[in-house]
Amino acid sequence: MNTHLNRRTLLRGGLGVAATGLVLPTGGRNAWAAPPTDAEVYGAPTTNPLVWQRADPFVTPRTDGRYYFTASVPEYDRLIVRAAPTIEGLGDAAETVVWRRPASGKMGGHIWAPELHRIDGRWYLYFAAGDSDNVFRIRMYVMESTAADPRDVSGWSSPQQIVTPWDSFALDATTFEHRGERYLIWAQSEPEISSNSNLYIARMTSPFTITGNPARFATPTKSWEVQGFRVNEGPAVIKRNGRIFVSFSASATDARYCMGLLTADARANLLDPATWSKNPDPVFTTTEQTRQYGPGHNSFTVAEDGETDVLVYHARDYRDIVGDPLYDPNRHARAQRLYWHADGTPLFGVPVGRGGPIVRLSPANATSSFVRHYAYELRVDPQVRELADSQFRFAPGFAGDGTVSIQSVNFPDRYWRVDGTSLRIEPVQDGDAFGARASFRRVPGLANSNAVSLELSGSPGSYVNHDRGRLTVGEASRARSTFWLS
Repeated sequence: MNTHLNRRTLLRGGLGVAATGLVLPTGGRNAWAAPPTDAEVYGAPTTNPLVWQRADPFVTPRTDGRYYFTASVPEYDRLIVRAAPTIEGLGDAAETVVWRRPASGKMGGHIWAPELHRIDGRWYLYFAAGDSDNVFRIRMYVMESTAADPRDVSGWSSPQQIVTPWDSFALDATTFEHRGERYLIWAQSEPEISSNSNLYIARMTSPFTITGNPARFATPTKSWEVQGFRVNEGPAVIKRNGRIFVSFSASATDARYCMGLLTADARANLLDPATWSKNPDPVFTTTEQTRQYGPGHNSFTVAEDGETDVLVYHARDYRDIVGDPLYDPNRHARAQRLYWHADGTPLFGVPVGRGGPIVRLSPANATSSFVRHYAYELRVDPQVRELADSQFRFAPGFAGDGTVSIQSVNFPDRYWRVDGTSLRIEPVQDGDAFGARASFRRVPGLANSNAVSLELSGSPGSYVNHDRGRLTVGEASRARSTFWLS
């Protein structure tokens, strides 16, 4: 069987149950093989955290059948690389130490935020390092490897410093190619500017060297960028839809840490600061409901299907930190699907927290719209900008074997529940009455077997239907009772 074609066929109709441990009935009208998880379908992992105690995570595009992972370790003393054929597999992959800081002198201090890039057939590891006598005298460095596998320690050269016009605090180098030119973006404290770090961009003449005058194209000025520290750092580049997007992180490294977004027209002069516009609000922040705190310092990669964009980032599972948050080890690497608005801009949603595969439901009679909750009521809207309001998880049903319950992603204590003939998301209540009204039999779509229909478990023959933006429960209808999962 052509695996790629099989995955694409199932993408809209077959994800979400297998990772929950739910076993569907094996006979009768509800017979249906358990579909693949979203990780199997399009590569976005369901394991959260993906890699424990690894901050500033960076995942390469799949190269020669493998994803490579690197990140900051809590000891800030070494550079590590993992590899796996899937993003999910990086969590259990063996870790190779490819470089350790010297016992003293230059680069003997904090080692931060490595990134691994494949350029012209060679590997490059960009990272930041302090000195042993001043661990915060942070500067940027890069190593080169001619080996095919970046885990091969013997392939790596000695680090070289990336020189900028200012001998000052500099970190978080990332590089990308655009229209035949290579660029470096990084964070630096520029003398005589009252901020901890700004973002700069420059052309490169080699993977080691910038040329010309760097352009300062982002400075922390907004309220969400100056909490604790005045910081713009951790840039990550993704090119889509005729634009170049640079995500970045802001503020202190506790629960106030968050992500912003810069955008440029792909045809414009990237070295002109006027080219870049900054979103007025952060795009990814602490979310109390999902218990994810301080999400940031991200990278982007592409799932196994070669199409789906994946957001990789770190966050903590708790808000309160004892001591300096920089030395709290529990910033864990995480990954989730990156969506896109209809206007071609990225749709980050919220850090989703723990749980199984995430789905969005589109009615078969309104395929460009999505089921979402608004004021806890379920309805169907087009172009939902509040992504998390339209994200759900299938969980084992409160009514027992053969049923599913549908959990809200951004209000994980709430589940779909029938209220009369309409539906809401409501907290779990004790008793069989709640279970009967909050559990469904998930069956192949009445209008298309690759989609899904949802029969109320306590009322056989009653299905969730879509009618002009409203979700109701009533007699089955092929078009109204069928939903694509995407």
